[in-house]
Formats: sequence, structure tokens, C-alpha cells
Amino acid sequence: MSLHLLVASAKLLNEACKTEKNADVLKRLLLVRRVRVDDDEEAASVAEKEFHRSRWWAYKWLKRFDKSGLDGLKDLHRSGRPPEVSEEIFSEIKRELSENPS
Repeated sequence: MSLHLLVASAKLLNEACKTEKNADVLKRLLLVRRVRVDDDEEAASVAEKEFHRSRWWAYKWLKRFDKSGLDGLKDLHRSGRPPEVSEEIFSEIKRELSENPS
């Protein structure tokens, strides 16, 4: 990586670390900075020593960062189980609860 790209990456990661509120995403940002920018240790070593995580955790997040940038470090939306109550019934329940809190 060229010196110019390295400095730009460091600044970008530092700014993202300052503004990130999600602790898990912050750990991933710090991992990327230590491995990609500081470049003084292997990903597996950094993950195990500093974050107490597995090497596979580190490889997963580094791969997602390489593919999608900072957005790749955020959790993906999971759809979950669909509700058994229809949207109309749910809105009716919410309306009744807001009208009569007891």
C-alpha cells in the first residue's frame, strides 16, 4: 500500500472510530486499523491477544472490510421470524394501549 493511501486510510479509520457508537463495530474498526494500517502483526495474533477473539473472527471482518469498506464492518440485517399477528391487529392493539394505559 502506498504511503498516501496508508495515511488516508488511517485518517478515515480514526474518524470512524471517533463517531462509532456500536461497541462491536468499534472493535472491528480497531482490528482493521491494527492489521491494515499499523501492519505490525498478523491478524490472528491481534485478534487473539488484543480482542480475545478467534483468528476466524478477524479473517471474516478483514475480508468484509476489503470487499465493502466501512459498511462491511456493520452487522447485516436479519429478517427473523415473521409475526403471527397481522399489521391491522397490531396497530389496533397499539392504539388501544395508547388511549388507555391501564
